Amino acid sequence: GHWKHGGLVGIQGYGAGVIGRYTNLADKFPALREGFHTVRLHQPSGWFYTTKALNEVLDIWDKYGSGLLNMHGSTGDFVLLGTTTENLEPIFTDYLNAGWDLGGSSSDMRTPSCCNGMARCENSCFDTMDLCYNVSMAYQDELHRPAFPYKFKIKIAGCPNDCIASIARSDLAVIGTWKDDIQVDQAEMKAYADAGFDIQGEVIELCPTQCMKWDGSTLKINNSQCNRCIHCINLLPKALSPGKERGATLLVGGKAPILEGAQLASVMIPFIKMEEPYTEFHEFVEKLWDVWGENGNNRERIGEFILRVGLGNFVEACELEPDPNMVLHPRENPYIFYEEYIGDDDEDE
Repeated sequence: GHWKHGGLVGIQGYGAGVIGRYTNLADKFPALREGFHTVRLHQPSGWFYTTKALNEVLDIWDKYGSGLLNMHGSTGDFVLLGTTTENLEPIFTDYLNAGWDLGGSSSDMRTPSCCNGMARCENSCFDTMDLCYNVSMAYQDELHRPAFPYKFKIKIAGCPNDCIASIARSDLAVIGTWKDDIQVDQAEMKAYADAGFDIQGEVIELCPTQCMKWDGSTLKINNSQCNRCIHCINLLPKALSPGKERGATLLVGGKAPILEGAQLASVMIPFIKMEEPYTEFHEFVEKLWDVWGENGNNRERIGEFILRVGLGNFVEACELEPDPNMVLHPRENPYIFYEEYIGDDDEDE
């Protein structure tokens, strides 16, 4: 069929969570005359389901919908494909009574998603699932009632492996990291070498910052030069592990190609502790929304907004201290412009 995206359909009191799908060929496909709308359900943190919960979702969907589903959408939602306008309120009521809620859509905070984190990964530097749940509950209004210039995605990864691909797919990427030295077990390093593992070729020579040395029995790391790529830890998990002072790096501006092409997120806060109640994190998120919401153009992602106004102006508006980690690459022209601040005393002179 030929589909018209969008439409004035939804759940009373909600401005998001349902994507209207209509056809311009209703005379040829009469069964689709009332629409074939998409419903997004808010997925649980880490996509952990019980069979009981899955059966509940599917039974309700069989009752009101087409039976088609997508696990999961690129944002992370449990996506239900194809129901009519008259069934939207009943299906929402049944899901709400079963303990489910709608996810995000349109120009709102999209449903946050995260990796399994500490539930399955020994490298996770903070509790990703707890943060994801915290964000979902704290920003119910932003999730259900679109008020932004465009969509805003938050994705949460527990370590630099970024298994959820947050740096490429989210407006705010939260990526676990550590601040102190990599933990090294020299006996396990020796065991790897004795077992025939090529530490020099597979680890030392592939280190992007060349911050490691191996003499055959002892590993030395210049931690001040380490960029936390986690390659060495992935290859030598018994001998190496992230440091003990753990938290996250916050990066802003990632997105798939729309207006300005694909962008990877850029560092805004190199290190932040990720512990309840996440006060510093919430303050940063809300400052981003204030600056972007006040000055962003319609359908302009925050990464495109930063490109338009300039990183320096954005950092200043967000009241952040400039940091070398924010710089993507060296400047491309030799001209340096200084802002002049003239006080009353200077004018009198």
